[in-house]
Amino acid sequence: MDQRITKTEDEWRRELTPAQYRVLRQAGTEPPFAGEYFDCHDDGMYRCAACGAELFRSDTKFDSGTGWPSFTEAAGSAVELHKDLSHGMLRTEVRCRACGSHLGHVFNDGPRPTGKRFCINSCALDLDRTPAAAPAPTGAEGGAA
Repeated sequence: MDQRITKTEDEWRRELTPAQYRVLRQAGTEPPFAGEYFDCHDDGMYRCAACGAELFRSDTKFDSGTGWPSFTEAAGSAVELHKDLSHGMLRTEVRCRACGSHLGHVFNDGPRPTGKRFCINSCALDLDRTPAAAPAPTGAEGGAA
């Protein structure tokens, strides 16, 4: 059974930047085209900025043109979905399953094969980049046998 990470709001406030706290703990939204990852094409695993849980693989990221990082699917059961009636519209909120932090929203207008667009705030994510492959050796080094 998964154990949920629980902290007081004061603990979250001390650990997160003001922008992260507003998005992750108060369900805010960062401006489009302003976040660190909306145009990032690096390989790796996107993790929750609040608790470090694995959320999205870089190979599921795509350019949606919206100004926020967009993914076709979450990593395993990393997220939970909740009905969101705020701002006078019906949306589906995406939260980190491990700590309950707000990440963004999911929409049914994404590319195949899932048809989903997980629209996620950059400041809710940390990219754990895949190290670049080491270059192959170019021949014998070190002298005669």
